[in-house]
Amino acid sequence: MTTGQQTFPYDPGAVYRPAPRTPSGLFPAGPPTRPTYREPHPVTAAGVAAGGGAAFGWLLLFGLLGTDVASYVWWTVVAGLLAWLTALLLVRHGDRGVATGIAIVTGGGWSVAAAVLAVRWATSADWPLW
Repeated sequence: MTTGQQTFPYDPGAVYRPAPRTPSGLFPAGPPTRPTYREPHPVTAAGVAAGGGAAFGWLLLFGLLGTDVASYVWWTVVAGLLAWLTALLLVRHGDRGVATGIAIVTGGGWSVAAAVLAVRWATSADWPLW
């Protein structure tokens, strides 16, 4: 190994080479030293939109089954739980973008049901769920 200094004893045929430097990584000098792993199913906007649209339709169909505020809220809670179970399965074995859309819209649907419940409770002074 050469350090850039003359060797002892002095060898007139020795070639001067500067010490090798470790690259900073700003400008890679070659292929990465570790493998690069890519996600097999990346999250896309189309997947999120598809999951959101499906969850919206699902919550709408279940919400229309309710005849009053209490039954609307309970149907929405049940539909949301089923949607979240589906999203958990999709996260594990399917498309995570669709699962994200389902989770986002289900959270929004539960928020709407909670707002309807709060307004009804505030106007009637009676808890509507029991």
